[in-house]
Amino acid sequence: MRNKLMNLIKDNLQEKRDFRVRSEGEEATLYLYDVIDDLWGISAEMVARELADLDVSTIHLRVNSPGGDVFAGRAIQTVLAQHPARVIAHIDGLSASAATFVTTAADEIRMTDGGFYMIHKGWTLQIGNEDDMLSVAKLLRQVDESIARTYATRSGQAENDIIAWMADETWMSAEEAKERGFVDAIDVVTKGSAAQNMSRFNLNAYSKAPKIEPPEPDHQAYRAHLERRLQLVGA
Repeated sequence: MRNKLMNLIKDNLQEKRDFRVRSEGEEATLYLYDVIDDLWGISAEMVARELADLDVSTIHLRVNSPGGDVFAGRAIQTVLAQHPARVIAHIDGLSASAATFVTTAADEIRMTDGGFYMIHKGWTLQIGNEDDMLSVAKLLRQVDESIARTYATRSGQAENDIIAWMADETWMSAEEAKERGFVDAIDVVTKGSAAQNMSRFNLNAYSKAPKIEPPEPDHQAYRAHLERRLQLVGA
């Protein structure tokens, strides 16, 4: 049987995990720009360690992630929710799977106008006998119900509707996500920037992922850049 979680991790494996933290004054910015996974991506331990050292009043959580392990996502959501700072989540391109659940810890969720937001039922890995499989299936059902309750509280949508959307692997544009209450505001950004952010990920592990093409290069801007460089050389 095709293992979707392992395929998602394998297809998006990077030599260096894209998790960065910048702090200035009373504000800090966390960049969650990778797969969420304790071994091959951004782990809950990494996030918890950084948060423990942050003595700020506002945290900006910048998200561009195809998701990952549901339990790692749950742990990251928990440590964010427990931090005393005001948390503002910015979906800079893609927030899928476990990444969407992480953002529910935020006091405010903002999404770029060209981004995508996807919810589905949880995935995990298990090796063992029939009893082990039944046990993990029961656990996943409990996790899905817990996540659906959190989505329902955050969005105001009926829990049964959310479970149905999760079962159907539902992809939402920024407008749809805002209309359904999953995000609070839409940010208008430079044309093509959201597509550029999302196009770095391989989404073949998902059955209904939209085809995301990188934006066409801005030839006029590149030509202006070259002309400026030539003027400097001529000077």
